[in-house]
Amino acid sequence: MPIFEKPPLETLTPAKERWTPIYLEHGRLEVDDSSVKWIGADKTVLRLPIATISALLLGPGTTITHAAVKACADCNTPVCWVGAEGMRFYAFGVTPTHDNERARIQAALHTSKKNRERIARRMFVMRFGGESAVEGKTIKKLMGMEGHRVRELYTSMGQKYGVPWKGRNYNPDNWQLADSLNKAISAANASLYALTTAVVSSMGYLPQLGFIHSAGTLPFVFDIADIYKPETTLEAAFQTIRINPKATEKDTLTRLKQIIEQSRLMYRMPKDISRLLAE
Repeated sequence: MPIFEKPPLETLTPAKERWTPIYLEHGRLEVDDSSVKWIGADKTVLRLPIATISALLLGPGTTITHAAVKACADCNTPVCWVGAEGMRFYAFGVTPTHDNERARIQAALHTSKKNRERIARRMFVMRFGGESAVEGKTIKKLMGMEGHRVRELYTSMGQKYGVPWKGRNYNPDNWQLADSLNKAISAANASLYALTTAVVSSMGYLPQLGFIHSAGTLPFVFDIADIYKPETTLEAAFQTIRINPKATEKDTLTRLKQIIEQSRLMYRMPKDISRLLAE
């Protein structure tokens, strides 16, 4: 029987110092010789340093054993189930953290309308780049301004990179009807959501309790991810399509990974989340 010893708490790598997520498809994850091993359909065999990975993104054709899931949980490494090349986000496994202090803090903030608005304002400050744009405006007004800001951002990115922008047009039920740029943006966003879910859950916060978003099961993830879209997913999508108008979603995700590493997003995001939810 495979044996994976739970590492001591003090030896676990904090979220900000972990590697970017690893995407796997068409293969099997299992525990063998006290380590987590990946056996690919192409006969590739890899031993994964599971305690230093920010998240495992499991794509199509992937199976994972009970022992491997337990090993990920012991190492506080989230497991996310995604579409091909991380194109869509389906579900994630909640990792048991060693206490519930952060979840309780988030829940307490969420139950107070005054605190919810205070946190939402902090998020809008980060999105708009300063206090002056937020001061004196209601949350409803800021949400309307956010929609306008995003539309202007798409237009300016298209002008910056010389890529025609015809509007956001994406239907997950008719994926092939979208143009290459919309596919690239959607694929990059899905990957960012998976990464953000991994960070949020590994820190012990609740993806379900948002301060701006409220619908669905990941509103807090959307709250956080939207802060970084202009510098990550949109840059990756527009840069990729500028180079090759027929680029695949995989090309976009390759560029996104480079941008995430260059921008040190995995280091910044945990700090930003803690600062946003500070008393």
